[in-house]
Amino acid sequence: MLYPYDVLRLKQNLGISSDGFLDEHVDIVLRPGTHFPEVLLRMADNEEKTCPFLTEKGCSVYPDRPDTCRRFPVEQGAVIDENLRVKEVFHLYRPPGFCLGKNEAQPWTSESWSRNQEGEKHEKMTLRWAQIRHRFQADPWNGQGPGCPNGKMAFMATYNVDAFRDFVFNSSFLKRFKIKTETVRRIKTDDVELLKLGFEWVMLFIWGIPSKMIRPR
Repeated sequence: MLYPYDVLRLKQNLGISSDGFLDEHVDIVLRPGTHFPEVLLRMADNEEKTCPFLTEKGCSVYPDRPDTCRRFPVEQGAVIDENLRVKEVFHLYRPPGFCLGKNEAQPWTSESWSRNQEGEKHEKMTLRWAQIRHRFQADPWNGQGPGCPNGKMAFMATYNVDAFRDFVFNSSFLKRFKIKTETVRRIKTDDVELLKLGFEWVMLFIWGIPSKMIRPR
């Protein structure tokens, strides 16, 4: 699965728009019993169904590889409490047979491995998304499904930063919501800050959860 920060980094690496990346490189699926679509990387059209970014020289997007690839062969999970706060983060080490890392003599902890792979920022963004994603275990669409207007808006704000930027600056958004001047300046060019705003806006827009970053006027 690709998380919002993964999509952001990959589209930047490839030098294409969010729309272009979503159209060309992902499959969007809605699994039974879920209320928000999953974004899956579309595999290459070959017999092995390999990663589309795998070349003879290795990973062609290595500096911006997805969080799951970055942590491999470690898997990360989180315990989220009733207030949807991250109560505990845990890691599982389950290397498949082809993984050569298990033969290394150097010992690693989950923390040292994350630092080695420059994964701290990825993990923070992934955990923030996990808190939001957890809320979609209940249906916020009143039976209309995530294809309803509110559902499409939530998907745009989290997975399509280019479209969300256009929405923020070319609609009545800034007339309806109060955002600090410095934040407005940053989100004009900073995709990461814009994604953080998108997360906050979804929490406010869908569930009415107050945010320090964005407030209704």
